[in-house]
Amino acid sequence: MSIVKHRFLDHKIEPATETLLVGTFNPEALDNEADFFYGRSRNFLWRLLPTAFGHEDLKGTNAFEKRSFIKRYKVDFIDLITAVEVEAGMESNYDDRYLDSRVATWTDIMAELRKLQHLKRVCFTRKTLADIPNMRAQVGAIQQYCAANSIEFILLKTPARTYSTSKQEIWTQALIQAE
Repeated sequence: MSIVKHRFLDHKIEPATETLLVGTFNPEALDNEADFFYGRSRNFLWRLLPTAFGHEDLKGTNAFEKRSFIKRYKVDFIDLITAVEVEAGMESNYDDRYLDSRVATWTDIMAELRKLQHLKRVCFTRKTLADIPNMRAQVGAIQQYCAANSIEFILLKTPARTYSTSKQEIWTQALIQAE
């Protein structure tokens, strides 16, 4: 068994953040090509998110451009998991069902939420939680915090695997309608 840490542990959320996107985990693994959150080739967040705000597609751009975008639009990211303990050869397994029972350290998301005085909405980048009971409990706590603090909570369709106009409409409606 080996401990795999989150690839972007050094990321600090901007204090002016109004929209926080919560994901699950991005491993620090040799074959992980992501230069920033959601930056893997099979993830379409960097097309969905900018398009929702009427901005040009940022999929395939560098981390500097992505960071400039999130600062301008007051969007930021955090993942539920800080580290996992996995079998040798499974360091790059991104499957939430696999990771759910292998969490070594959860991220203290509540502590981060308390720091964000301008937060308007929290979006979890997964629509269903049935097959990930431990993550579901973490998301439930976030949802309760949001409800108690008049912060909108949204379950978004995953940006992974495919891009479609219907997925784009869901993202745009969730992010822009909330404005």
